[in-house]
Amino acid sequence: MRHHNADNDFINMELNLERPLLFFDIESTGLNIASDSIIELCFVKICPGGEQKIKTWRVKPWDYAQNCQRPINPSAYAVHGISAEDLKDCPTFHEIADEVVSWLKGSDLAGFNSAKFDLPMLAEELERVRRYRKTELDIDLHEMKMVDVQNIFHAMEPRTLKAAYLFYCGRELENAHAAEADTLATYEVLKGQLDRYADDPRIENDIEKLSKFSTKQRTVDYAGRLILSDNDEPVISFGKHKGKTAREVYFSEPSYFSWIENGDFTLDTKRQFAALKSKFDAEKRAEKRAADNKPIEDLNSIFAERLASLNTNPEKVSQKKPKKTPEEGPTLF
Repeated sequence: MRHHNADNDFINMELNLERPLLFFDIESTGLNIASDSIIELCFVKICPGGEQKIKTWRVKPWDYAQNCQRPINPSAYAVHGISAEDLKDCPTFHEIADEVVSWLKGSDLAGFNSAKFDLPMLAEELERVRRYRKTELDIDLHEMKMVDVQNIFHAMEPRTLKAAYLFYCGRELENAHAAEADTLATYEVLKGQLDRYADDPRIENDIEKLSKFSTKQRTVDYAGRLILSDNDEPVISFGKHKGKTAREVYFSEPSYFSWIENGDFTLDTKRQFAALKSKFDAEKRAEKRAADNKPIEDLNSIFAERLASLNTNPEKVSQKKPKKTPEEGPTLF
């Protein structure tokens, strides 16, 4: 059955289900499936007939290899706002694994962009329980059907310049993929967006604000290998040091910067890492000079104090015992 809303032509159709469909979403410590963990998991189970069940867990992210709580990437925290402190008293994933499996069993899956991220992350957590906790879990996610709502959205509503031009400007884009036509169309689309969202406080006719709104992640380099944390500290966004500040990595493993320079990275990325290395090198040299000069400063201070003492107490010089001459012989008493 379809229900039309005159204001936005919204269509609401009941799902034709033979078995439960489990919608799910995950918040995590970061975006690296292999080295990040789930911190929040929500299931919404829609049963045949329309019954709805909801369950949400907050999860303490656990590093099984290090046997400790896993830190949260600053860029992930900026998105979901969940801190390590918020999770310290929550159960770990292996402690809720049996309950999670009971919700999963007998269902198909659905989510938004879940096939690319949420599903692999959920599978990774289940595998960790199997490997590190030696726990048998009677579930195989690969056997479950997966409906990714985002992929349907993108397939049915292409996110192309041609589609945007028709949507915002109401005209077909002629000569698409010619540089001049595409550039002029982009200009028209931006003006069309400002017209359409004139009453929306998120969109203002201000370049600085438009830049911040349209560039979600603040990157140092164009490839996004370095991102800025909330306090504007460059943070590495990939690989084994993902989530660590560039400063922290420099002082713990300076050879990493040479690896970047010699690796398969863009020249812009190499330039930004090199600029940081130059900055950290200068800081390191300044610290070394300060450490090297400190003993000399201390000796100069001591010498000055001694000299001042002698100058103000000349009798101390005359009180010194004269050296014995060989003729006098040893003093017995």
